[in-house]
Amino acid sequence: MKVFLPPTSYEYVTVHKVQGSDVATASDVLAVEEPLEIRVGYGPSGQREHRTLSITMRTPGHDFELAAGFLLTEGIVRTRQDLHGVIYCPDVEKEEERENVVRAELAPTATPDLPRLERHFYTSSSCGVCGKTSIDAVHAASCPVLPTNGPYVHPDVIHHLPAKQREAQALFEQTGGLHAAALFSPTGELLLLREDVGRHNALDKVIGAAFLQEWLPLHQHVLLVSGRASFELVQKAAVAGIAVLAAVGAPSSLAVSAARDFGMTVCGFVRQNRYNVYCHEWRLKDN
Repeated sequence: MKVFLPPTSYEYVTVHKVQGSDVATASDVLAVEEPLEIRVGYGPSGQREHRTLSITMRTPGHDFELAAGFLLTEGIVRTRQDLHGVIYCPDVEKEEERENVVRAELAPTATPDLPRLERHFYTSSSCGVCGKTSIDAVHAASCPVLPTNGPYVHPDVIHHLPAKQREAQALFEQTGGLHAAALFSPTGELLLLREDVGRHNALDKVIGAAFLQEWLPLHQHVLLVSGRASFELVQKAAVAGIAVLAAVGAPSSLAVSAARDFGMTVCGFVRQNRYNVYCHEWRLKDN
């Protein structure tokens, strides 16, 4: 599985390569990082309102999926019927901003609880959503009940996920600077992968793609993230109904605590033929 790379997602630069005392000029490839403003349109016909919800630093590409995943995991939409569509916003001051501003149009019947979401919706590629009013508010977000009868995953399947993910990371192969989130079947078949400079953006792109294709809830899927497993990634995965989360890096204490509450299996340090299982290990079965 190879991922199509939009030409705006990477750029070539000239660098000076230093090896010992030798210096040579060469070409290098960088992952692009640009702001994406997410606007939302809501209200009955003839009385539509528009507002900015988020500005996130992301790698261009799959922007509509990113917006859709963000709206879902932040509780602004609940079902596919709540979202009429996502477009690049035509109402921008400068032409060069056109593909850095998207507008999600909600259904006239959708009633987003926007006052509850009042906060600084500025996000960055390093820290994810900042300024959440409280951890309790996130716990109270609409998360589907995760299945208690599976999915069951053979322990060996987890070992092979990072290699399969890496093989499909076309942009990482060129730049070495991207996070990835990948969706697998319980038998380890790679179904969907997205890359981004931000961990949370990569996951929002995956969830948004699944949401737009009406795959949710993702009860029979395994998620692998390329970095650490933070609380926010666990929360987003739970909203999408993902019951098994594996991470190449370490989970945080809050991520594990939340996963226990959600009923989610969490594996960390999945690399070099080893990993730790932090909670709900019953889903990993030899048969």
